[in-house]
Amino acid sequence: MKPIPLDILKTYWGYEQFKPSQELAVDSILGQKDTCVFLPTGGGKSICFQVPALVEPGICIVISPLVALMQDQVENLKSRGIKAQLLKSGMSYVEVDQRLDNCIYGNYKFLYLSPERLRQELVRERIRKMNVNFIAVDEAHCISQWGHDFRPAYREIHLLKELQPGISIIALTATATEQVKQDIITELELEDPAVISESFRRPNIALLTDFTADKMNALYSQLNTATENSIVYVRNRSACTELSEFLNKKGLRSTYFHGGISQTDKQKKLANWLKEDVPIMIATNAFGMGIDKANVRQVIHYHLPESLESYYQEAGRAGRDGKPAKAIVLFNESDKQRLKNQFIKTIPSFEAVQKVYKALMSNFRIAYGEGENEVFDFNFYEFCSHYKLHTILTYNTLNLLDRLSVISLNKSFQKKAKLKFSVSSKAVIDFIDSHSQFALLIRTILRTYGGVFDNELTLNTQLIKKKTGYNDKEVFAQLEALEKHGILSAEFIKQDLSITFILPREDKYTLNPLKKYVNHYQTNKLQKAEMVLLYIEEKRLCLQSFILKYFGEKESKPCGKCSVCLAAQAKRNPKSASKYQDLNRFILEELKQSNLSSKELSLKSKYPKEALLESLQQLLESGKIRLESNNTYSFNL
Repeated sequence: MKPIPLDILKTYWGYEQFKPSQELAVDSILGQKDTCVFLPTGGGKSICFQVPALVEPGICIVISPLVALMQDQVENLKSRGIKAQLLKSGMSYVEVDQRLDNCIYGNYKFLYLSPERLRQELVRERIRKMNVNFIAVDEAHCISQWGHDFRPAYREIHLLKELQPGISIIALTATATEQVKQDIITELELEDPAVISESFRRPNIALLTDFTADKMNALYSQLNTATENSIVYVRNRSACTELSEFLNKKGLRSTYFHGGISQTDKQKKLANWLKEDVPIMIATNAFGMGIDKANVRQVIHYHLPESLESYYQEAGRAGRDGKPAKAIVLFNESDKQRLKNQFIKTIPSFEAVQKVYKALMSNFRIAYGEGENEVFDFNFYEFCSHYKLHTILTYNTLNLLDRLSVISLNKSFQKKAKLKFSVSSKAVIDFIDSHSQFALLIRTILRTYGGVFDNELTLNTQLIKKKTGYNDKEVFAQLEALEKHGILSAEFIKQDLSITFILPREDKYTLNPLKKYVNHYQTNKLQKAEMVLLYIEEKRLCLQSFILKYFGEKESKPCGKCSVCLAAQAKRNPKSASKYQDLNRFILEELKQSNLSSKELSLKSKYPKEALLESLQQLLESGKIRLESNNTYSFNL
């Protein structure tokens, strides 16, 4: 007798009931029907396929584009006592072979893999032998060239139906326009699918845009009044540390999170934020996916997002408990110009792709026809410096090559060690006798590696940590001490990127077929950036309605709480209108005397900051004042 879905939900997740859309999705896939699930961020999409996979015998194959998201879900399942496997880049043939065998014979319930893995003959052969209950396609918008994260490899997922005839597919996403939804159904070759969707409206989230010359103090003002957790999204790593230091000096408790910090630090920072020991997280878009925290009260975008899809997905991490929350975009004239100029200049062209690809081949000395499945670690900034490459453009190009399945890019900070023993084996044994604190590390290295007294070796620090029980700091401290004692020579290398080459080096034969995708990617990115500018400059249409219209929802009432709705309410209120006239008069009189920043005007003013900023925006639009390059306002004669 099969388990009952609700019992599974209670046993493993602790919930008493499904959300209505979840229940529809579970019933549909258990009825062996192709299913599309379009739910907003925080809608509980993973339960839609994880619960039915535990009801049905066999294994569920989950296709996902993001290694970090797959790792989070696999660890989450394991923590609930559910057997799950993950195939990630950098694994040896033997390791992949073993994991696939486990999925056939080991009663595993989930196999997570990227779509690129389906190109491997070994993977296809083993999937053919598995007892697969259904296929789950996560982040299904990646299949559409009109989606914000198009990956051509997603278009090969339908081939799974040849390996497992009659198998049903469930496709899930939180960000899909009407065009993208149709692409998902067409490209996955879904047969008369059940389409389960909810409105993307988040009625408890106030969507706010804040035009301000002094963004740092505007950020401080927003966070200073917050009583629960906040996330601040930025576009680069340096802004993470800069803003965190600024807020900490102001007496707020903040930390930061980006792809360049070690896994240990990431876990520590995340734990402190989840426990609310440190309530403010400053992060790049590397943070948030797979993290389920219900009481985030505000999500602030300190830099403009690159698309409305990514913005709304990140904004949707606020208020998952259903209580009032805010999603705020802080911006000024410089941000708008930066998005128009710098962002556009760093969207990779086909020429940029060719240049970076050539540099990779040279850097790793890959011969023509070689390189397939080889893994290389390197320091990104040293690579860019050596080949005189623009860092942001190069980083975006590497990400594009990842999406196009030329490489698999893993952004993780590592400190590695190359070492060679400088003394004989007898001298090492004598040293251990008199320095017992080094015995465990030295003996572990000697047992793990052969020829250590003759050849230089690259230490697998993860393996050494596992065998010794030491952490990163302890391993490297002991290696440095051993070098000072003259026992070994060591070279310590800081690396923040790992690349697995999915395709062999074939130069134009590798890249030329991708030219149309690169050109389309460029056009699509520009269009999405333009929509972001239209959103932040919108003054008439409710911002919630603007977003919903973008995602294809035709009817939408004004939310009553976004920046546009609040401004309209203020203008309809005669007392409020009178205040605006007085405030406008005050600003003009002050600016006739001297140029002032919004902060300086706020200090001189008796009016609330929000009203002051609204008046400044009105006066800018009417041409009565100007915003100067130093972010001060001047009277326009």
